[in-house]
Amino acid sequence: MKNLAKLLALALLLSGCATQKYVREYVQGQLKPVNTRVDVLESRANSTDAAIRSSTANVEATSKRLDEAVITLKVHADRLGKNEADIAQVSKTAQEALERAAAAGKLAEGKLAYEVVLSEDKVKFGHGKVLLSKAAMAALDEFVARIKGENRSVFIEVQGHTDSTGSAAVNLKVGQQRADAVRRYLHARGGLPLHRLSAMSYGESLSVASNMNREGRAQNRRVVLVVLY
Repeated sequence: MKNLAKLLALALLLSGCATQKYVREYVQGQLKPVNTRVDVLESRANSTDAAIRSSTANVEATSKRLDEAVITLKVHADRLGKNEADIAQVSKTAQEALERAAAAGKLAEGKLAYEVVLSEDKVKFGHGKVLLSKAAMAALDEFVARIKGENRSVFIEVQGHTDSTGSAAVNLKVGQQRADAVRRYLHARGGLPLHRLSAMSYGESLSVASNMNREGRAQNRRVVLVVLY
């Protein structure tokens, strides 16, 4: 009997171990597809997070480009506005030259041909200076060659402009001296008749750039040649 009892106990023990193993394997088998789906979902979530981060970066980059484009457009708009103002100003002085020449009976047809602006990079007028540089002479020689090549009767008004350094009265005088220097050169070296040339000064009154910095003042020191016929 004792042996039989031992055998029954051993059988129950083995049966319990087998049952636990079966349960464990069964549970693991049931959990495996669940774990697989969880892994898939985690992978998709990670991919979604990466896509969101990428999209956010793209949106930020696009926004930055748009901001830069807006700034660029504003700069171009400001430059365009300034150019239009400069053109209107130059046209104003040309129209005034046309009216003066017409009133003096200097023109055959009373029309504006064109105007040439000799800026600081060509005439090289320093502050308060009126002497023509070699660069200015070379630019005027080109201008004379163009006039002669067109072979028509023209009237030329030489307009002197200055920066705003100094008093308005002094600048008006300096502008006149610069215009006179150009007129004399066009006659003496270029051979253009004096009665077809006039010179006047606008002084500092018609600036095309800021007088608050060196570059702007250099642009304002200029001579404009208005050609009329």
